[in-house]
Amino acid sequence: MTDLVIDVEDLVKHYGATRALDGLDLHVEAGVIAGFLGPNGAGKSTTIRVLLGLHRATSGRARLFGRDPFADAVDLHRRLAYVPGDVALWPRLTGGEIVDLLLGMRGVKAAPRRDEMLERFELDPTRRAGTYSKGNRQKVALVAAFAADTDLLVLDEPTSGLDPLMEAEFQRCTQEAADRGTTVLLSSHILAEVQQLCDTVTIVRAGRTVLAGRLDELRSVTRSRLVATVASGAERLDALDGVHDLEVDGSHVTCTIDDAATAEVVAVVAELRPSSLTVEPPSLEELFLRQYGPADSAVDESA
Repeated sequence: MTDLVIDVEDLVKHYGATRALDGLDLHVEAGVIAGFLGPNGAGKSTTIRVLLGLHRATSGRARLFGRDPFADAVDLHRRLAYVPGDVALWPRLTGGEIVDLLLGMRGVKAAPRRDEMLERFELDPTRRAGTYSKGNRQKVALVAAFAADTDLLVLDEPTSGLDPLMEAEFQRCTQEAADRGTTVLLSSHILAEVQQLCDTVTIVRAGRTVLAGRLDELRSVTRSRLVATVASGAERLDALDGVHDLEVDGSHVTCTIDDAATAEVVAVVAELRPSSLTVEPPSLEELFLRQYGPADSAVDESA
């Protein structure tokens, strides 16, 4: 593959007897907003730590901009900004001082959007970090990440602790960064956030990739949901190829349909003179739940 900012292939990471990553694949092209999904314990944070050079992989390939993230960590960190889900700050420094310190560690001498980001995230830069709430600690890292251009944003549950207004501001800032050419890796439990922002999605389970691709392409191979209200005759749908999970409750009809059968099914429903009809593509939540059944329990991802 060409133009890969993140190139992870068959990645394995052991912590003693624990196998945190078991052959995980992750490929992110330049300029893309990539969603990285999975419940706690799936291996997301471990993958990110390997990409940041914090941990060395046991085996497999991990490359950032074609370079080894462990051996070349110092140079690579000048090309990226990282926002974790639980930001720890120097308690005696002010928020503004920490923003400047984080930017300086990336080699940024002048941040063109620093004051703008402080205002957009409603962060008081004069207060000491020890007085900040969790949400305000997140804002410090987000302001530093968005205040100056960077080649890569690594965002691991970045909106943890933010209120809905600030979550919306985060989404706007992320999209603006991508429009300027920044590549984004977004790990999030908020599926609506990923669905709103991401071009591609990678879903991981037990340290392995189970689904990956462009979000529109992944939807194209899944079933849409049809909901209609008809006077009678809904049973006719049961005989059509491509119709699944048909439920008829009086005049109310629901079913899922294969994309290839959409035109034929809608034509039959139209003959039933519906008073209402909706056909919706599958949501990211549905794609996610198809990979994780109710028996899958979330565990704390400590590795």
